[in-house]
Amino acid sequence: MKISQETYNRLIRYKKNKYRNVVVNYDDKKFDSKKERNRYIELKKLEGFGIIKDLKTQVPFLLIDTIKYKGKTYRKTFYYADFTYILDGKLIVEDVKSEITRKDSVYRLKIKMLLDKYKNIDFREKL
Repeated sequence: MKISQETYNRLIRYKKNKYRNVVVNYDDKKFDSKKERNRYIELKKLEGFGIIKDLKTQVPFLLIDTIKYKGKTYRKTFYYADFTYILDGKLIVEDVKSEITRKDSVYRLKIKMLLDKYKNIDFREKL
C-alpha cells in the first residue's frame, strides 16, 4: 500500500511516545523527559558546589554477556542508568521514572539483575 508524502508526514508527526514523555536536548545531551533533564540540572548544581563528583549520564551496566546456544547468538543485555555520581565516596546509580514507567516489568527485572550483580552501588529512583 502506498501513501502520499503528506499522509506519511502527518502520521509521523502524531506518533506518540509510549509513555507520552517529551524528549529534550540540553547541554549537548539528549534526555528522555523534561523530568530527567531537570534532575540533570539539579545534579550539575550539586557537582558545582562540590557535594557530588564525577557526574555521568546514560552509563551502561552489563547484566548478561553474549550467550551462544544451539547455534544461535544472543547479544549482551545492558541496563543504562540515567545518572551515576559519587557521593561521600559511594557510587550512586540513579534513574528518573514516572509512576507508570516504574512499574514496567522489563525495567523491574533489569533493576533486580543490576542489584544482584553490582552489590557495591547505591541505587536510587527519582519519581
